[in-house]
Amino acid sequence: MSKSDVFHLGLTKADLQGATLAIVPGDPERVEKIARLMENPVKLAAHREFTSWRAELDGKPVIVCSTGIGGPSTSIAVEELAQLGVRTFLRIGTTGAIQNHINVGDVLVTTAAVRLDGASLHFAPMEFPAVADFACTTALVEAAKAVGATTHIGVTASSDTFYPGQERYDTFSGRVVRRFKESMQEWQEMGVMNYEMESATLLTMCASQGLRAGMVAGVIVNRTQQEIPNAETMKQTESHAVKIVVEAARRLI
Repeated sequence: MSKSDVFHLGLTKADLQGATLAIVPGDPERVEKIARLMENPVKLAAHREFTSWRAELDGKPVIVCSTGIGGPSTSIAVEELAQLGVRTFLRIGTTGAIQNHINVGDVLVTTAAVRLDGASLHFAPMEFPAVADFACTTALVEAAKAVGATTHIGVTASSDTFYPGQERYDTFSGRVVRRFKESMQEWQEMGVMNYEMESATLLTMCASQGLRAGMVAGVIVNRTQQEIPNAETMKQTESHAVKIVVEAARRLI
C-alpha cells in the first residue's frame, strides 16, 4: 500500500496539487466519467468505496472522489478531503422524486435536507439545519439552466436506509416501523421533493465546520408512479446531472 496522508482515501496532499473543490458522487463508477469531462484526468487511488481522480477546469485542479452509499462513508470522504485542503464539495447523485409534478429526467438542486440520518448528529445537534451553501446552490441552478435541464429547487429527505426510512414496502418482511409509516405522505405535504441518502450528513457536516457544499441529483424514478427505474433512463439522467455538476464546478473554482 502506498503512503498516504489520510486513513482511508489513499491520498497525499501532493496528489491534490492545491485543489480546493471536490465533486463527490456516491458511485465509484461515476468518478472516471466525471473526470473525463474535464482536462488532464488522472486516476489517483481506489480503496473500498473511495475512488479518486484529479482533473483540471480552466487550468485549475479539481478532485473527483466517490463517497459510497450513505452518511457514514460520506463523512469519511469529506473529512479526509478537508484535511487535504478541499473546502468546497459538490455532490452529484440520482434520486427518487415524491412529488407528482417532478418528472423522470428532471434535475433537483437541494437547498436543505430533512435529517433522517444518524451520522449528521455526530457533527451538530438536530436543531442545527442541514443547509446547502448559497454560492454552491446558485452555481448548480445556473449550470442546470445553461444545459437546458428542467430544474426543481427545494428540500430533500435524506435517510440512512434505502428501504424502511424511505417507506418502501417491497421488502423481505414488507414491514415499516411505526415512525416511518405514512411518512412519505407527510413529506409530500410539506413540499419535500425527493429521497436520497447522503445530503443530510454532507450539508450538516459542511455548514457546521465552515465548508461549502451543494447537491444536485437526477431523477431516475418518481415514486408516486413506480419504484423501479429504467436502465436507459438512468444512464441518460446521470449523464445530464454529471454535465451540470462539472459546469457548476467551473463557476466556483
